[in-house]
Amino acid sequence: MAVARSRRSFLSLAGMLAAGSALAAACGSNSGREGAADGVLRQWYHAYGEDGVQEAVRKYAAAYPDGKVEVQWNPGDYDSKVLTALQRSAVPDVFEAQVKVDWVRQKQVVPLDDLLGAAKDDFVPVVLESQTVDGKLYGIPQAIDTQAIFYRPSLLDAAGIAPPATLDELIEATRALNTGGVRGFFAGNDGGVGVLTPPLLWSAGLDFLSKDSKTVGFDDPRAATAFGKLRAIHETGGLLLGAQTDWSDPGAFVQGLTAMQWTGLWNLPKIAEAFGDDVGVLPFPKLDASGKDSVPVGAFSSMVNARSGDVDAAKAFVKWLWVEQTDYQVEFATKFGAHLPARASLSEKAASLREGPGKTIVELVADSGRIASPAAWSARSNTALMDAVAKIAREGADPTTETREALTVAETEIARLYG
Repeated sequence: MAVARSRRSFLSLAGMLAAGSALAAACGSNSGREGAADGVLRQWYHAYGEDGVQEAVRKYAAAYPDGKVEVQWNPGDYDSKVLTALQRSAVPDVFEAQVKVDWVRQKQVVPLDDLLGAAKDDFVPVVLESQTVDGKLYGIPQAIDTQAIFYRPSLLDAAGIAPPATLDELIEATRALNTGGVRGFFAGNDGGVGVLTPPLLWSAGLDFLSKDSKTVGFDDPRAATAFGKLRAIHETGGLLLGAQTDWSDPGAFVQGLTAMQWTGLWNLPKIAEAFGDDVGVLPFPKLDASGKDSVPVGAFSSMVNARSGDVDAAKAFVKWLWVEQTDYQVEFATKFGAHLPARASLSEKAASLREGPGKTIVELVADSGRIASPAAWSARSNTALMDAVAKIAREGADPTTETREALTVAETEIARLYG
C-alpha cells in the first residue's frame, strides 16, 4: 500500500534521488514534446502526509492567471517516478525535488537564476546553495525543514544537567538522564546512524565535500574522533532503541520514554501540545572548542524539466508561485505542520515562529544551518559513510579504519563527477 510522505522525507531519503539518477542514465529516452506544448502545464508533487496540502497546491495552480496548470499528486515511489520521467518525457513540466549533479550533467533540468531578481537576498542562503550546481541555481526552494534536539528542561533541571553544548556533554547527559524508566536520548531505532552522521561530521568543523565540491571534506582525523562519539553514546546505556515510532515521529518523546529526542521542526505543534512551555530545543553540539554546532537544512524545490514543451511558460509559473506569491509561500510552510518559509522575511509572518522553540529554530537555521544533501554528494558516497558509522557505533569497529574506507569511496565518486 502506498504511504504518503511528509515534507521531512527529503532529510531521510536524501541519497535516493542520486542513486536513481545514475541508474536512469542507462535507460533509453524519448525526446517527445508533449506536455506544455498543448497549452497546459503539468506540475508534480509527492504525496505529503499532512492534511490539507493537496487541496492547497491545487488552489495555487487554479489561481494562476496566465495559463492552465494541472497538479498531479504522486503516492508511492515518487523519487523513481521523477527519475524515469526526466529521462523519457516532457511531463512533468514543473516538479518538486532536490537537484542532483547528474541531472545537470545530463541536461535534464534548466537553470532558474533569472527568476529570483531582487528577492534573491531574501532567500535563506544555505537553502539556495543546496540547489546550486557549478554556480547555477536549478531549484526554487518551497519551504525549509530542519532537525534539532528537543528536550524537557524540567527533567534536565531535576538531574542537575545543563543543556549539552559539546559532544562530551551530550554523552554525559544521555547517561545522567537514563533514570526512572526514562532513557536519556533517542535518535532513531538505528541508534542515530541515519540522522546523526552528518551532524557528527559538522561537529568537528568538517563537511561531506569542500566548498567547490571537488574534494572530499572529511580527510581529517577529527572525523573519526567525532564518529567515535556515537559509539560512546551507545555505551552509556541511555540511548533509547526499539521504540514503536522512529526519530521522525515525536511519539517516544511525548510519551515520556526519553528526556531528549532528535527530531524535526515539523513535530513542534504536537510536542508543544504535550508539554506546553516545558520544551527546549538545541542544535547538535560541537565536538570541542574547534568544532561547530549544527542543524541540517534542506528543502524540496520547484524545478523545470528541460524536455518541457514550453520551458519559458514553466519557468514563468515557478516564478509566479515560489517567488511572487508570498502569502501562498507562508501558508505552504506553516499551515500544514511546522516548517520554515524559504525566505527569511516571511518567518515574521508565522505566529508559531515568533517565540519559544519556533523562534529558536529560526535562529539556529540562520546561524548553524548546514546543507543536509549537497547536490554533488552521491548515493554511493553516502552509503559508504553510513555503513562506516554503523560499524563504529554498533560494533565498536575502529573509527580511523572505517572512516578511511568511506573516504576512499567518496574520492572515487568525486573523480567520476568532476574528473
